[in-house]
Amino acid sequence: MMIAKSSQNAEPEPLGRTSRPRAHHFRGSLGRFATGVAIVTFDGATKRHGITVNSFTSVSMEPPLVLVSIARNTRAHDELAGRPFSVNILGAEQKQLALHFAGRSGPEPSWVEGKTAPRLPNVLAYFECTPWAAYDGGDHTLYLGEVVDFNYRSGDALAFANSAFTTIPESQLGMEDLL
Repeated sequence: MMIAKSSQNAEPEPLGRTSRPRAHHFRGSLGRFATGVAIVTFDGATKRHGITVNSFTSVSMEPPLVLVSIARNTRAHDELAGRPFSVNILGAEQKQLALHFAGRSGPEPSWVEGKTAPRLPNVLAYFECTPWAAYDGGDHTLYLGEVVDFNYRSGDALAFANSAFTTIPESQLGMEDLL
């Protein structure tokens, strides 16, 4: 026997089946959350790759784990699976790097040969990682990495909010002085 749900108790329409205006509004709502800007770098099967991301977070202190979320339609998406990678946190002055690895043309950047994976020079912070796990995340893959090397420098951070780059002053960063 089939029981009809009343409109009061109806579940919300799944996001994947929403109208284009509603999906656009969802993306805009997410954009209100300010994030840092990072570039995931790694050696692929035939060349070195970089992918600009703003979906990066810490996961665990012991063991030290971080997570990056990579869109499945990103050209280098499939090559990242099972490979060591670095997460490069950008300083406020590195907007051109973010744009370069987001697909805008620009001069080829310099590289640093990391202990585990290639990274970019003079970034605000970096985390070199070995693969830990990968999870399905709808139209993204969630890649977890175990941090094997890391460091940071002083400086303002590059951030992204409301579809625009902005700066987070160094005076607003960190808690090292509190520890």
